Formats: sequence, structure tokens, C-alpha cells
Amino acid sequence: MRQGIVAGIDWASEVHVACVLDGDGTVTGRFSFSHDAAAIRAMIRRLRAAGAGRVAIERGDGPVVEELLAAGLAVFVVPSRQIKGLRTRYGSAGNKDDRFDAHVLADTLRTDGHRWKPLRPDTGATRALRALCRSRKDLIETRVQVLGQLRANLELAFPGAIGLFTKPASAISLAFLRRFPTAGKAAWLSPGRLAAWLRSAGYTGGVSAAVLHGRLAAAAPGVTGAEGDARGQITLALVTMLTALNDQVAALDTEIGRVFAAHPDRHIFASLPRSGTIRAATLLAEIGTAGSGSPPTAPSPRSPGRARRRGSPASAARQCSAGRAARSSGPR
Repeated sequence: MRQGIVAGIDWASEVHVACVLDGDGTVTGRFSFSHDAAAIRAMIRRLRAAGAGRVAIERGDGPVVEELLAAGLAVFVVPSRQIKGLRTRYGSAGNKDDRFDAHVLADTLRTDGHRWKPLRPDTGATRALRALCRSRKDLIETRVQVLGQLRANLELAFPGAIGLFTKPASAISLAFLRRFPTAGKAAWLSPGRLAAWLRSAGYTGGVSAAVLHGRLAAAAPGVTGAEGDARGQITLALVTMLTALNDQVAALDTEIGRVFAAHPDRHIFASLPRSGTIRAATLLAEIGTAGSGSPPTAPSPRSPGRARRRGSPASAARQCSAGRAARSSGPR
């Protein structure tokens, strides 16, 4: 590898862009490559032929990063949120441009990379935990979206069901809507019938059947007729989706707990204040294995020359919202 030659790779879903700079910042190569094994290997050959020994990229995982590390290249991670700010150093208005971003990555590595530590790969256990935690987060975000659709439908089909129970995705809420998907179906209820149904459903919310029935009776009426029946079917479809999402989130919770319990760095994150299993596991997954070296981040364009890096579990805890989202949207 020739001294001072660096490369930047702009990551995309299908086609990536690489830019190679010499020690003076002159572009000596720029090319695109697709996201397949042959193209990634060809990219590695071109970088090595150009003499690049250090590479800046937007993310620290995936097949491109794995191949770069396997080839013996030093990889430095610059998060995409910081690339947006770094564009202003080069006179850009901040708009996304793959070729330009690859140049920004390479040039930032050339000028500031001496302050950074290269990425060191996490253990297989950490990568597995990261995949599980990110998939769980995706499922929770999907659940929030489906809950929004359900609420929009209930505003017309069954206004009284909105807010009837504390958690809209809880088992009791979904069981109630499965049994009474429209206001017309719920009109059959009396305080006594509702009390009997709550007992059969194992309700433990502490609100009396009389109070809940009063809320239903005081609510605005829902649509009836053909539209009411159609919206009842929509409610049942959304309830089915939410039930499946709850089951899969619970399955991932179990697997996350198992992988986290076996992780050698579990004690570091489990000891943090208010860190339940899921939150602690998410922090470990995003920070990485102890001693692996956190991915460096680029210096802020507002304070040039000062490198900012992710470091302590406490600082990551302030940035990580997955645990809070899980508590706020999870079924109860």
C-alpha cells in the first residue's frame, strides 16, 4: 500500500461508489460497483492496485466491510448523519450525491483520519445480538404503524373502543376487538355481560366493568350498515396483524435474553441503572464488544479538528431509544 492513498465508499442498497485520493487530495480513481460477490471482490482488487490502505465507509457491517477487513484494509466508519454535515465543508448545499459523498468520505479520512481508530470486527455473539435487536426494533416500528391504522379505522367504526384499555396493543385490547369489532356488536353488552366477558378474558386492569361500560355508552356512535360491517372486517384484519407482531416480538425477546445471558460482556451493561434485559442487550449490540474499538465518527463541521467518537455505555444510553420505545408501545 502506498503512503497517503485513501478511499471512500458511499454505501447504497444496490450500487456503491468508491473514490480514491492520493496524499494531496487529488482524485486518482472513481468507480461504481454492484452489491454482489464478484463486484465486491473486483472493488477490493482495484483499491489494492491503486495502493489504498485505508477506507472510509458509512456503516460498519455487511459484506462490503467484511471483504475490506479480510483483505487487510483499515476500515473507518463515518455515520451517514455526519456526512450530511460534512458536505458543507466542501461547499455543498447538503443534497445527497453518491459520487460526491464518496469523495467527502475519502478526503475526510485523508485530513482527519490520523485521529481515528480503525474498525475492529465484533465477535459473532455481538453481531448476532445486533441483528436480533435491530429486527426487534423494526417489528416495534411496524406495530406502531399498524396501531395508527387501527385507531384511524376505529374512529369511524367504533370510537368507544379507543382508549378503553390502557395499552392498545395489549392482549385484553386485542381480545375485546376480536370479539366486538364494531359498535354494533358491542351494543349487545350490558354492565353484567361486560363483567362476565372480562372475567373470561382474564382482565386484571383494575377498572370496573361499570366504568368501562359507561365509557362505551358515552362514546360517539360508529358507522353502521355495509360500511360498518366492512370496517369491522378491517378491524379484525389489523387485530390479527398486531397479534402476530406481539408474538414475534415476544419470540425475539426470548432469543435476545438467551444470547445476552451467554455474552461475555453482559455484566458491563446489565449493571447500568434502569437497564432491563432488552435495553442492556441493545446497548451492547450497538456499542460493540468490549475492547473491539468503537467505530470512529468524523469531526463536527462546527468545530473542525475535534474528533467525536462513541465511547461509554452511559453516552450510548442517552442516544439509544429502543428500550424506551419498547416500553412505551409494548403490550400490557
